[in-house]
Amino acid sequence: MIPDTLLLEERAALAMNAVAGLPDPDLGGVPYFWANLLARPASLAHGDWDYGSSHGRLLDACLLARHMTGRDDWKEVEAGFKERLPTFFGPDGLSYRRRNPHADWEPNANLIDQRAVILSLTTWYVSDGDPEARRLADRHVAALKRIAIKERDAWYYPASEYTPDGWPSGNAVQLHLAPDPASFCGRLIMPLLRYHQATGNEDALELCAWFARLIVDRSGVFLPDGGFNAALAYRSGHFHTRLGTLEGLARYAAHVGDHALTAFVKRSYDWALGQATAFGWTPGDLAGQRYEHESCSLVDLIGVGTTLARSGHTEYWGVVERFLRNHLTESQLLDLDWVESGPDASADVPGWVTHVRVGERLRGAFAGYGAPNDFVCDVELGRGHTADVQACCVGSGVRGLFWGWNSIVTGNRINLLLTRATRRLTVLSHLPHEGRVDVEVHEELPEVRMRIPAWAGYAKVRVDGREPEWAADGYLLVRVPRGRFTITFPVAETTSTEVAADREYRVRWRGDDVVGISPEGTARPMYSGRKVHPSAPVREYALNRPVSEISW
Repeated sequence: MIPDTLLLEERAALAMNAVAGLPDPDLGGVPYFWANLLARPASLAHGDWDYGSSHGRLLDACLLARHMTGRDDWKEVEAGFKERLPTFFGPDGLSYRRRNPHADWEPNANLIDQRAVILSLTTWYVSDGDPEARRLADRHVAALKRIAIKERDAWYYPASEYTPDGWPSGNAVQLHLAPDPASFCGRLIMPLLRYHQATGNEDALELCAWFARLIVDRSGVFLPDGGFNAALAYRSGHFHTRLGTLEGLARYAAHVGDHALTAFVKRSYDWALGQATAFGWTPGDLAGQRYEHESCSLVDLIGVGTTLARSGHTEYWGVVERFLRNHLTESQLLDLDWVESGPDASADVPGWVTHVRVGERLRGAFAGYGAPNDFVCDVELGRGHTADVQACCVGSGVRGLFWGWNSIVTGNRINLLLTRATRRLTVLSHLPHEGRVDVEVHEELPEVRMRIPAWAGYAKVRVDGREPEWAADGYLLVRVPRGRFTITFPVAETTSTEVAADREYRVRWRGDDVVGISPEGTARPMYSGRKVHPSAPVREYALNRPVSEISW
């Protein structure tokens, strides 16, 4: 029996329903990308992101969810992504989009797609040690290096896409054009670095070094105060690509021991947190998309936060926990009462759009473009209503869950007060109902350390009813070599006023959990159904305890 509280591995299993529901049998298993859940009936449609981008994100999700849950229920779905992904590679080693008879996009190797591809190949190799994944990734990294424009003080890409005949404009190369380096270079750093760490591939590390130098010294993507350059040439300060770039820079800084680069990242991360709400809603950009939240951006915020916290800035663990407990998991589609699917396939366009079982197929998906108080963003300003689910956010949402789950316990340190089982420890959280965490120690350990939230104070914190010992790093220190102990503390109830895209929201908190928001949403309200009990309900659940851990 465990407390019936937030369980990230369970949320990953739920998300896999959506991952499995996206492949389109009429298009050989290529997944749909967009969903409009307000339409009557709701619809799923294809887009030009279906190929390297969606396959990479969704394969990554399959692999991470398998590790988190210990289940292989979706092995056929995972096998389908592994089978199709390599078919998109051209002779040059890059991943190419394919034509769709219902659209007019050209086959090309989009640089945003390449990031998802090397991400999934890296996870595939780290997870399974598959030599085919490494063969594909080595060719891919070599291609990314080969096509880069290499100047004395910068490497970059002169366009958003590469073609079988080379760069689309030779003149762009001659003019030293480097369009939005965050979108096309910076976001590659994170998966390239992890691939280098897993295999020793030196080309991957060299690309990281050059792209980091480009972003910091030559690009103008980030302003001196850490803010995002809002110029149109920089995608109006597009949050997902800026935050993804910061995640790569943070990891590269930790890898090479560059403290100045860590400070650079921290400055921009703090600025970005100032644009977001405390519970994790982020603007899409600083222009027309500023009213809509993309789950991908929140996952990036979680990724940067965990990296900075592991680098010594432990104050960000509290930020990460708030985001996990609130907008990431609240943005997951669990209730379907408001979604109307089509009764049959009579209105479908095979290989392009479907209305059949849309809600059922997407249960577990994460919001594509959402509001602070609603799964749907349908406002008068900006772009209005666009898409409610995107395949990229489905895949990214699982990665966000993994980053959180992978950070709950590190060694003998409990960083996030969420339930998790490891080989050494089991953490059972009763939050937000009670300020109580039960810990079971399975191996002989000299000590266990646990972060206590700032809102709990220290005067009434207890370990098995006794006053605790504190470590110099601010963590609570328990010297129990083996066995079980319980930590208790008060749970603060507060209110805050959060501003999102110039609109104010009154938020009620219990500890790190939002328990109410005003005004409430209309299509699929968020936070309105959360209940708090005097003591945490319990349930039967067998926690996954991996024999070995993979890390990212």
